[in-house]
Formats: sequence, C-alpha cells, structure tokens
Amino acid sequence: MRTDIGQVFKLEDYRPSDYLIPETVLTFRLSPENTIVVARLSVERREAVDPSTPLVLAGDGPMRLTRVAVDGRPLAEQDYAATQESLTITRLPSARRFTLEIETQLAPAQNEALMGLYRSNGVYCTQCEAEGFRRIAYFLDRPDVLSVYTVRIEALRSDAPLLLSNGNPVESGDLPGGRHYAIWHDPFPKPSYLFALVAGDLGVIRDSFVTMSGRTVELGIYVEHGKERLAHYAMDALKRSMKWDEEVFGCEYDLDVFNIVAVSDFNMGAMENKGLNIFNDKYVLADQETATDADFANIEAIIAHEYFHNWTGNRITCRDWFQLCLKEGLTVFRDHEFSADQRSRAVKRIAEVRTLRAHQFPEDQGPLAHPVRPRRYREINNFYTATVYEKGSEVVRMIRTVLGAETFRQGMDLYFLRHDGQAVTIEDFLKAFEDVSGRDLSQFALWYHQAGTPNLAVSSSYDAAAREFVIDIEQSVPPTPSESRKRLMHIPLAFGLVGPDGKDIVATAVEGATVEGGVIHVRKRQHSVRFSGIEARPALSLNRGFSAPVTLSATQGDDDLFFLASHDSDEYARWQAFNTLLTDALINAYRLLLGGKTPVLAPRLGRLAGKIAGDTSLEEAYRALALTLPGEADIARDIGKNIDPDAVFTARRAIAVAIARENKEMFSSLYRDLHAEGAFSPDAASAGRRALRNVLLDFLSLLDGGAGLALSHFHAATNMTDRAAALTVLAHVHHGSPQAVEALAAFEKRYAADPLVMDKWFQIQAGVPGPQTVESVRALMRHPAFSTTNPNRLRALVGTFSSANQTGFHRADGEGYRLWAETILEVEKRNPQMAARLATALRSWRSLDPQRQAKAREALLRIAATGNLSADLKDIVERTLA
Repeated sequence: MRTDIGQVFKLEDYRPSDYLIPETVLTFRLSPENTIVVARLSVERREAVDPSTPLVLAGDGPMRLTRVAVDGRPLAEQDYAATQESLTITRLPSARRFTLEIETQLAPAQNEALMGLYRSNGVYCTQCEAEGFRRIAYFLDRPDVLSVYTVRIEALRSDAPLLLSNGNPVESGDLPGGRHYAIWHDPFPKPSYLFALVAGDLGVIRDSFVTMSGRTVELGIYVEHGKERLAHYAMDALKRSMKWDEEVFGCEYDLDVFNIVAVSDFNMGAMENKGLNIFNDKYVLADQETATDADFANIEAIIAHEYFHNWTGNRITCRDWFQLCLKEGLTVFRDHEFSADQRSRAVKRIAEVRTLRAHQFPEDQGPLAHPVRPRRYREINNFYTATVYEKGSEVVRMIRTVLGAETFRQGMDLYFLRHDGQAVTIEDFLKAFEDVSGRDLSQFALWYHQAGTPNLAVSSSYDAAAREFVIDIEQSVPPTPSESRKRLMHIPLAFGLVGPDGKDIVATAVEGATVEGGVIHVRKRQHSVRFSGIEARPALSLNRGFSAPVTLSATQGDDDLFFLASHDSDEYARWQAFNTLLTDALINAYRLLLGGKTPVLAPRLGRLAGKIAGDTSLEEAYRALALTLPGEADIARDIGKNIDPDAVFTARRAIAVAIARENKEMFSSLYRDLHAEGAFSPDAASAGRRALRNVLLDFLSLLDGGAGLALSHFHAATNMTDRAAALTVLAHVHHGSPQAVEALAAFEKRYAADPLVMDKWFQIQAGVPGPQTVESVRALMRHPAFSTTNPNRLRALVGTFSSANQTGFHRADGEGYRLWAETILEVEKRNPQMAARLATALRSWRSLDPQRQAKAREALLRIAATGNLSADLKDIVERTLA
C-alpha cells in the first residue's frame, strides 16, 4: 500500500519521459503465493537526452526484485537502487537502444487491494488503471509511454486451463510437470495501464462478428462455470455496440478476437484493456430471475462503454492523467448516444440529467470540486469522478450543440485520423473541431479548465403593443476551492417560445446574443435578446434537452410551468417543468414543517400528476420518470444549507401521500391495467411498463392496505424487477411489519446462494429510512454473506447506507458517521481505493444543520488523525476538511 509522500502532481510540470519502451516482452510463471514475472524491455533513450541520465522506473506494492540485467549482463547492486516506489538504474549503455530485463516476484493471493495482479475466486486477473502495472513490474508506468506487448503465460493446467492476455493468440502448448503456456501478441502500441492478464478455470460463451470491411472477429465472454446462460444479454449488447460504432462513428474493430472476462472482486465497473475487457460480474450476468431492468440497461451501457474505448482511449489515449476526461468523458458521451438509440432518447436524457445532478452538481458545489481537466492531484485514483465522466460527457455534447451534428462528426473523423496511435491532450481534441469548423473554441475550452456549475439568471418580458418578447440573461460561476475568480463561459442555451396553442413560435432574434437553430450562445455576463413579430405572450422553454450543465434561476410563474408541463414539445423540458413544480412543492412542505405547520399540496399539482400518469401519448418509461419525486438529496441540494434530513424525509413522504390520495382511483386502475402477461422481455417498452407500474405501487403503498398490496405484488412477481420493487416498498414504507419481515426472509431464502442478488437484499435494507438503520447495518455486517473484502458487498451495504440513506446515515447523534468512519479505517488497511470512495459520502457535510456538522467533522477528524493513511484516503479526507 502506497502511503502519502506529500507529492502533488501538476499539469504545468509535465514533460516527456527521458526514455521510451517501444517493445515489452513479459513472461508470467503463475503461482498464488510466488508468481515470477520477467519483463524484457526494449528501451530507447530520447535523442536529446544525455547518456548519463539515469533510467527511473515506477514501482509500488509488495513486489520483490530478484534480478536486473542490461543487454544480458546482470547489474551489480551498486549499479541500481530499488525501493518500493522506484527502480533507478545508473549504469546504462552509451547506445541509445538497449535491452533491460527485470525479474520480480509477487503473491497474487495476498493482494487484497485488487490492483496489479491478484486472485478473485481462484482466477488470476489484473487491474492496471491507473497505476497498477507498477505493482507487477518496474516500468515507465505513464500513459504517454506506448509499447507493443508480447506476453507468455505459464501455469498449472489444473489450476488455470484458460490463459488470456491482450491482442491475438499466437501459440500455446504443454510444459513439464502438468504446466502449460500461451503466448499473446498485441500489435497496437499501448500504455501499461491497458495491459491485462486472466488465468483460471472459467466457462465461456462464444460468438462472432463480421466487421464492415468483412473481417470475422471471434467473441468470447468468460464467466464462472454454471453461469454461462447469464451472459447472453451481454453478448448481444456487445454485437450491437460493434455495429453501432461502425454506423455512427465509422469505428471498426481491429483485432482477430475480443474477449470479456467477468470476475466477482473488482474495484470498478469494468476495464477496457485492449482486446481483453475485465468486468465486475455485476455488469455481465443477467436474466429475469436475478437482474432488474436497471441491471439490463447498465449491462448494455457498460459493455458499450468499454468496447467504445477501443478507439476513444486505446487507439488514441491520454498524454497524461490530467487528460483523463479525454477518454472517459468522450466515451461516456458515446455510450449515452448508443443507449439513446437503443432505447428512448428522451427517457435516457432525463436519466442522465438526474444522475448528473445527484452526483456531479454536489461535487462541483463542495470541497472536492475540480475542473473536468484537473490541474493538480495527489492521488489519481481519486479523480475517477462524476466531474470527469458525467460533466466531461456534457462538454462533448455541448461541442455537438455548438457546431451541429454534421460538423461534429467531421471533427471526430479528423480526430481519429490525425491522432490514431498517439497519446494526446484536450487541446489536440478541440483543435480537430476548430479546424473543421473554422471556429475559435478558446472561450468554450473553459468548460475543461474551470470548476463549478454556472448559473443563468433568466427573466423575460412581453410588449403586446410592439409585439416584442425580450429574454434577459445573466451568467455567473460561483467560487470553488482554489478558484475564487471565474471567467465568463460560452454556454449554449437551447430554448423555445411556446405559444398559447401549445405550438412553438418560429421567431428571429433582432438583437442580443448570437442565436442559431434554437440555441442562444451566452458568452458575456449579460445578454438581452429581443424577438419581434410575436403576436401573443409565449411561455419560455429553457435549456431544452439540457443543452448545458447549468443551474437556472428563472423568473417563471407557476402558470407557465403548468402550461409547459402539459404542452412543451421538448420532452426533456416538459419533464423539467413538472419536476420544478414538484421540487418547489417539496421545499415549501419542508419549510412549513420547520415552522411547525402541516405540509399541503396544491390540488392542481396533484391533478397534473394524475394527468401525466394517464397520458398515453407519453411512453410508460417517461411517465414513470416524471412521477418519481426528487430524492431527499436532490431536495437538500436545492435548499442549500442548514439541512435537517429528517424534515426533508417527512416533507417528501407528505407530498407523496397527498399525490397518492388525490389520484387513488386513477392510480389503482392504471396499476391493474399495466399487469403484464406473457413471456418476460428486457426491451425498453416492456421495461417501461414495469417501471410505471412499480412507481404507482410506490404511491399506492402509502395508503391504507398498502402493505398487503405490496406483499401481493412481491409474491406474484415473475421477474426480479417487480420482486425487488415490492421488497423495497415493504422494507422502506412498512419497515418492521409482518409483511416486510415475511418478504425479506423469503427473498433471503430464495437467493442465499447468489451473491449478486444478495447484494440487492443488503442494499434494500441499507436504504431503510430512520435512525434504527445504523443498528441494522451493524447487524448485517455480521451476516455470513457479507464481507468487507468484496467491493460489491461493501458498496451494497455500507456504500448505500452512507450515500443514499439521508435519515439513517445523518442520524442526529452521529452514530451513522461513527459506523462509517470505523468501516473506512478497516477497509483502508486492505483496499485504499474502496476506502477513499466511501469517504466521499461526507463531501457536502457543511450543508447540514450545526449539530450534524459537528458530528460529521468529528468523524472526519478521527480518520485524518489515524497514522500511516494511504495517499488515496488522506487526499479525500484532507480536501473534504479544507
């Protein structure tokens, strides 16, 4: 475990390495406790570098160096210096090119950090992003050092009949003593973070794909024996991803094989290693009995995401880790577009925005705020954030909005052509779009360089006599840590003017900001955009399609919002209008509660909820999203400060009950009508019907007889989506009732042998609202199926409790924080990455009421005061406390 050495890496300090490694030949002699790795590196000194310059290779972890040789000559101890962090070789040949051979010994079975080479349920696997390769061999472990890899793997055939690595298979055969070997070669130069190895005894499903140039690619998905039947949806998603990338971006796969391996111990969701993707099995295995519709959608999206990395991340990679958004934000944009084309574009967009607001907006507004391209970091593992991924995706989407779809595609084509096989920067990416469009994107580039969520204050006025409509816009960007003064952004604000008949008014701006194709280009602090020839006052539809990741302070009355919620032609903006009305109602209910008054719901808002629920012109999935109330964390974010989570929960429950009462008959009738008959299908339409029915169950369960209805739903369920939805209602709304106890016991008995489904059981109970859940979580941590060494179990129970349970985690006496701190300190000893990710749960602690703030700070200080913290955890805690 690498502890903090006080080093801060800065973007301005970047310089190319003194040496390159054009070719890497690796030999692995696998053993659980004593794996031998021989790395034969073809090293090349850059032409301008002095021959006396030492070669410094990175290292990390409990790796033992046993031999170093240059051009076949073993080095004496005085010719090099080896530490846990580095190998420095001072005696080097005068020739620019030489061969370096390094032998190390590892114990994969003891590697609980799950970085480098480790064992998962008896399977050897690797995770090298961001800096895991240096735990395998001393190396120039940085993304701008690209090398062609040839890998030989040796193992006992009985222990590991399957031997996989990157690239194409070259050779395999038997060795003495029951051992065997396989050789793999990847002809495409890649950074060490994309290296992968898997060896073990796994089942497989196979298929093939014919590329647009007529080449046949052999496909394989490897899973634990007996789970092969659960991998077919993932294979289908893979083939659809390959075809979509050819059709939409012109990107063709380039190797003879493409393999996916699912493992049960993985810190992340998946990893895009060239030709050998390694996945958390949660994002591969699925059928109707064990996976929800959300699981199916996630599998589809993540399979696509990792495959799309083949071009945006692998063929073109990052010059340095400050450019992480260049591969992640861009690839998230691509997987979002894929999912939108596979399912519903409007529903997908709303879901994306909900995710962004739930995870990235709080990050931008708190102590962990950083630009999409950070300028400095202490531990790169802590920058795999919603800002890099989700906001990074939004920035790419804005480029398309600014330039138009056709020019955007031309820019992507030029980017692929110009930089294939290179390690590049954000500037290289933007230059491709500037060159094809002729536009200057220097102001727009601030989206990459400046932290914080911009705010647009918008007001409007209508002059009936002059038939003019004016939109006034003022932009501001709030200060963030290390950035108190902000520069003005280029914000593409999509808008519409909706006439009294519910149709868009086609109008031309006569003065003000640049307006192109329904988009106002906000570049200055203030704009006043004037439209003429407007016969009647329109309702102003703003940020259509969520064209920019901003907050809006719009002076819109309820009448306009009600009108837009019923008539806006932009489905995202229509959803947003209704969501704004709900949010305002929830905040008002919260304030009434704090003032000792009873929350009330405006009758017309309740009726509008019923109207949306029954509007058959809208997709069922869309209606389900519209009826889903903003979450407690969303409400707290909009309130801003001095938050009482208990009052937020009570206010939200009161509004939900009021909506349910207002629409009881209509919701009950629609709930019955949506009952599905026939075979299960994970397609978007079927999933949408289930989603709407389960949202209606959420409301109806709050009324008399709700527990019985939910229990009937649970027992009648023929798929995991419906079963888990009913169990959640019983556990969360009717906690401790006989019906809830019965359902929880039945679920556990049925799925006790399936770890992924048991994760749902833990997760549902971790989310039960109320102060008693702290004790419940402590008890569940002693359950035989729970383990803090498995990231999925940890995320399901402790992660859900600390990030999603507002009343339980934020218990007024601080017991939730104490449990959280204890767990983090235990986990950190084995897996610093997981500990650091759990630690982000208190990023918004300063928004709480004073009593909770004091308890939260106490827990953070307890962690900070612990000696010998890993760099990962110390970095998060210190920034959170700053």
